[in-house]
Amino acid sequence: MINWKVFFAEFIGTFALVFIGAGAGAANAGLVGVALAHGLTLMVFAYAFGYISGTHVNPAVTFGLALQGAVKWSEAAVYWAAQFIGAISAAGLLHLLAGSMGGSINAGATVGVLTDSQPILAMVVEAVLTFFLVNTILHTAVAGRGGPMAGVAIGMTLTAAILVGGPLTGASLNPARTLGPAIYAAPSLANVNTYVIYLFGPFIGATLAALVYNFFVGTDEKKLPAEVGVAPAKAKPAVKRTPSRQAASRSKK
Repeated sequence: MINWKVFFAEFIGTFALVFIGAGAGAANAGLVGVALAHGLTLMVFAYAFGYISGTHVNPAVTFGLALQGAVKWSEAAVYWAAQFIGAISAAGLLHLLAGSMGGSINAGATVGVLTDSQPILAMVVEAVLTFFLVNTILHTAVAGRGGPMAGVAIGMTLTAAILVGGPLTGASLNPARTLGPAIYAAPSLANVNTYVIYLFGPFIGATLAALVYNFFVGTDEKKLPAEVGVAPAKAKPAVKRTPSRQAASRSKK
C-alpha cells in the first residue's frame, strides 16, 4: 500500500529543490548563489519534512538507505516515483516561466566542462561528490549522531559539493535533479549519453557510502531508522509521583 504522506512529502521536497536550485541557475545567480539555493533548500526541508519521509529528495540517497536496510525496496519505489515526478513538474513550471520572460531553462541544467569532453571523469566526480553527501547523511541523520544539527550538516555538504563540482559537471548528485531540466532543455543538453553520467555516478557514490558506513559501524547495531531529515524531539516521559516524593515535596513547602 502506498504511503501517500511520504509520497507527497518527497514530491514537494524534490519540487522545491529543483524549482529553487535549477531556478537559481536559470536566473544566472552565479556559482555561490546556486550552491546556496540547493543547500539551504535541502536543509530547510530536512527540518520541515524529516519526520514524514526523511526528506531524501534524491533517488541516489534513497538507494543508499535501501542498501543499509533503512528503507524497504518496496518503499524505495514510492520515493523514486515522487522524486522524479516532482523534479519533472518543477522543471516544467520553470520552463514555462523562463519562456514567458524570453529566457530558457538551459542554464538550470546540470552540465560542466567535463560533461562532453571527459564523460568518464565526469562520472567519477559525480560519484565522489555523491559519496560525500550520502556519507554525511548516514553518519549524522540516519545513525542519529547528528542530533538537531544533522540538517545543517547535510545542507552544508551539498553546498560545498556544488561549489567544487559545479564548474566540472554541474554537481547534480541527483538523477532526478538532472532529468527534470534535461527534458525541457536544448537537445545538446538532453541526450541519453549525457544522462548516463548523472544516473550511474550518483548511484555508484551512494553504494560506496553505504559500504563505508557498514565498515565503520558494522552490522551489529540496531536497525537503522528511516528518517534522513531531522525529526522533532520526543517529549520527556512524565515523572510518576510516588507517596515518598509527594511527602518530600510537601516538606519542602
